[in-house]
This record gives sequence, structure tokens and C-alpha cells, in this order.
Amino acid sequence: MSEGSMYKSERGRLAILRTYRELLDDWPVPATRRTVETSLGQAFVLESGPQDGPPLVLLHGSGTNTAMWRAEVPEWSRHHRVLALDLPGEPGLSAQVRPALDSDAHARWLDEVFDHLGLRAPAVVGASLGAWVALDLAVRRPSRVGRLVLLCPAGIGGQKYGWLLPVILLRMLGRWGRRRSVVKVAGLTDEAFLDYLTEIYREFRPRTERLPVFTDVQLAGLPMPVLAIAGERDAMFDTAETARRLRKAPGATVRVLPGVGHSVVRQAEAVSAFLVKKSTVE
Repeated sequence: MSEGSMYKSERGRLAILRTYRELLDDWPVPATRRTVETSLGQAFVLESGPQDGPPLVLLHGSGTNTAMWRAEVPEWSRHHRVLALDLPGEPGLSAQVRPALDSDAHARWLDEVFDHLGLRAPAVVGASLGAWVALDLAVRRPSRVGRLVLLCPAGIGGQKYGWLLPVILLRMLGRWGRRRSVVKVAGLTDEAFLDYLTEIYREFRPRTERLPVFTDVQLAGLPMPVLAIAGERDAMFDTAETARRLRKAPGATVRVLPGVGHSVVRQAEAVSAFLVKKSTVE
């Protein structure tokens, strides 16, 4: 899919990126923006925290960008060198190409980015689609992931589709309906970010293909410590199945948040504790 077809209009694309840059200008901690050249095109990286801190890579979810991490970055950048990447083919500043999900294209892309940034085996935090990309890397290149954090992960529990019809109907009701559809799917309460996601939903066409599911053998073979946090009421993925299957990984800790939907928020301190915890798996 080309850049033009990912957005419903050029005006909408420019508006989304303008708001994104405003959010980056108002970032809660000092940060450096950079781009990395890859075989897929440019990759955007937002770097914060101490240069000599242990590296922590962040991979956002579908239909969003690095702005989704603004609440967590102040905590994580206290002790870590935080590197937030915009995934390709999403409404961010990386190349607008969509690598095939049933290939090693995302892993090869991360290989290139990691090599350029001098990362051997950083901790990786991914949310939703970003969690799928992180887990795909951990399965294909286990030596390149030191620790793995999966927030509302895709590719483990079955995908749900019951939310689609209500969302389609809500989006027919204009801005109010689009906003309600974001709340229904994500369960977000951050008003400012809700406004931005509503803007994205109006003009951006997200990926719609079914995500490949990781096998029990792949999950059981993960050698690194893993923390998975998912909402009990996730509208997009079967959290009970996610928890059951992921517990087969020898170093996995799984937390299910009661009453929480697809958006897993206010978990920065829990993730920080996991990142520094000693483990017999390592």
C-alpha cells in the first residue's frame, strides 16, 4: 500500500503529522529526534534518558505513533536510554510502506535499526501490533532481545471481531461517533490523546489483515524474561487465551488487569520493576 492510499486525503495526512510534531515539541522530557536509513526507507527514532543507561526500545500500536508513550517515558527515561521507534506504514515519521506480516521483514527492519543505533540485545516494550512485532523479533532473533514486555499483545490470543459493527455505526455519527469508537475499542481515558486518535481515525486507513498467530512451540522456546500485561475486557484479542498460552514460556510473567480494555495504561512503574529484576532465565 502506498503512502497516498494509507490516508484518505493529503490534507488529512498533513494534519495528523502536524499534530504529531506539536506533541513531540511538547515532549515531557528532553529528547533527540533522529532518522535511520533502512532498506524500507527512513525509520524515525525519539531518544531520551541517559546515554549510558541500559537501552529500552519502544514499539507502538497500530494506527498511532511514538506519541502514545508520552505518559510512560518520564518514568522509563530516568534510568534507561529510551529509543521510541515509529513503525513503518503507520501514521508517524517512518517510511510509509507496509512489510508483509507473514515474513521476516519487520525483524530485518529492526536488525538494521538496532545495528545503526549500536544495540546488541536491548529490552523491548511493544503494545498491540508493536507487541506482535517485538514478539516476532524475539522468536526469529532471540539473541537480539534482552527482555520482552508485551502490552495487550497481538498474535497470541484469538482476534475478536464483534467490536467492528458497533464501531462502523459509531463512525457514521461524525466526530462524536469517532471519538466514542476510540473509547469502545481502546478503553482510553486520556482526553488529549483521545482527541488525537480521533483525528487519526478520521483520515488514516489502518492495517486490516489478520495477524499471524505464534505457535505453542515458539512461545515455549522464548529464552528471555517476558512480562505480558493485558486487559480483562480487551475488545480486540482474547486475553484469557493470551494468558494461558503465554504462560508456557519458561520466563514469562502474565498479568491480567480486571475491568481494563485494550489500552493498557499506568503500568510504567510495573514495567520498570520488571526491567531491573534479576531473573534465573538470563
